[in-house]
Amino acid sequence: MKPTSASPGARALAASLRELRMTRGKGLRELARMVRILPQLLSAWEKGQRVPGPEDIARLLGALQVDDATYERMMRLAKRAKDDNWLDSNPSDLPPALSGIREYERTATRISNWELAIVPGMLQTPDYARAILSNSEIGLAQADAMLVVRLDRQRILTKADPVRLTALIGEVAIREEIGSPDIMSDQIDHLLEMMALPNVSVRIVPANIGYHPGLIGSFILYEFADLPPIVHLESSHATAFLHEDGAVGNYRRQAKILTGKALSEDGTRSMLREAAR
Repeated sequence: MKPTSASPGARALAASLRELRMTRGKGLRELARMVRILPQLLSAWEKGQRVPGPEDIARLLGALQVDDATYERMMRLAKRAKDDNWLDSNPSDLPPALSGIREYERTATRISNWELAIVPGMLQTPDYARAILSNSEIGLAQADAMLVVRLDRQRILTKADPVRLTALIGEVAIREEIGSPDIMSDQIDHLLEMMALPNVSVRIVPANIGYHPGLIGSFILYEFADLPPIVHLESSHATAFLHEDGAVGNYRRQAKILTGKALSEDGTRSMLREAAR
């Protein structure tokens, strides 16, 4: 059965429900008994095959005894789950937005990522990622939790049936010193290593080539085998997911323009080696 709603929010809601249940050590049948529904219905909700209403979510959250902050976030998501586009402006340790991102990454067949000024998260070394997170507006404990999740997400590149990643990276990302010279050197070496994978393409977009749409900001395009694509946009205090055909088409065009301006893979390797010296 395919999802009744392929919207970003509905897919994130399904993933969040599954993660909450598992985090609290509840079996699917056990939780279904607690809220007096059929296990098959709860399973359909967790797989995104059906979209539960806010009142259903409230019952599940009550049975799981979640804290007030989690309850409020999940209820906001439940009320907007079927919207074409979804904005999460309440980031926290592991918000529904992150659950959604992990679900999109897990089920995507292809990911196209444009980053203007930093190395994409999928390709970051632990030290590089830690340097970014520890200098963000978050606490140390939260930064450590996010680092663990970020590194775990990278496994989609090396699993048995890996996702295809096209990483378009602005030249400033390899010139800007994040952390220390040693951290940057290791990060660039890691990019070269990842380029050896058959499912990973890394292309540098040179600086000083004039205006192009990528200067407006970074984005990630997730594509799936049997579901519509999703575009992910992120700022320091909000995360947006776009699902409408027109919006997705616009970012497809941007990716094509950036690919045309990027160095070849051989040219990218040469620039990376030069930057690592």
